[in-house]
Amino acid sequence: MEWIEDGIVLSLKNHGETSVLAEVFTSEHGRHLGLVRGGKSRRMRPVLQAGNVARLAWRARLDEHLGSFTVELLDPVASRLFDDPLALSALGSICASLALFAERDPHPGLYKGARVVLSHMEDADIWPALMVRFELEVLSELGFRLDLRECAASGRRDDLIYVSPKSGKAVSKEAGEPYKNKLLDLPPFLCSAGEGDVLGSDLLNGFALSGHFFEKHVYGSSDIAGAAVLAEARGLFLRRFVRAVAR
Repeated sequence: MEWIEDGIVLSLKNHGETSVLAEVFTSEHGRHLGLVRGGKSRRMRPVLQAGNVARLAWRARLDEHLGSFTVELLDPVASRLFDDPLALSALGSICASLALFAERDPHPGLYKGARVVLSHMEDADIWPALMVRFELEVLSELGFRLDLRECAASGRRDDLIYVSPKSGKAVSKEAGEPYKNKLLDLPPFLCSAGEGDVLGSDLLNGFALSGHFFEKHVYGSSDIAGAAVLAEARGLFLRRFVRAVAR
């Protein structure tokens, strides 16, 4: 068995004296594990950094076997962000999010979304809004899709400024006014196609929105492996992000 595909490096585990067990995320093969022989070498260490994008060739005698990877670096995302602690912590949260999914279960849309965020990580004016959208896509792929298209109460598609914390559906200003203290804020950029000129307060509301549903559906679930790792990684990122917005 063999396949070749681009993928995102998620994590590594030592395997013997010279090899590592690599966890990656690809479009057509989802989260996938494989042995990288010589992965501890000086040549391979910069390649096998979490968040890097690589060309992966996987080979095994049978499909159900662990198999092995050969790896060619395509985009050294981690090294490009080496001097940016905030972006690095965001990268850790993104990788932890992708690690939530069942092994070998393809999620091409989610992979595409992750690649879009990674390609903009050096532009601080763009990537935070992209990351909010990515987190909502993670929730959707896990089965907890938010419906932000129309008001849950009236069906209106305009003046949507709230989200129900129970249903995950948008609520208009008029319908939500009597309950506004119990509703989540819906940042305007999530109702538009672009990411330009997004206020820091809107980004915080965006992360609060996705965070609420991670708390509700993911962190406490015994059925989702890796939830605790995501909670820790995302928590580190958010603490740094809040400080950055406050400056």
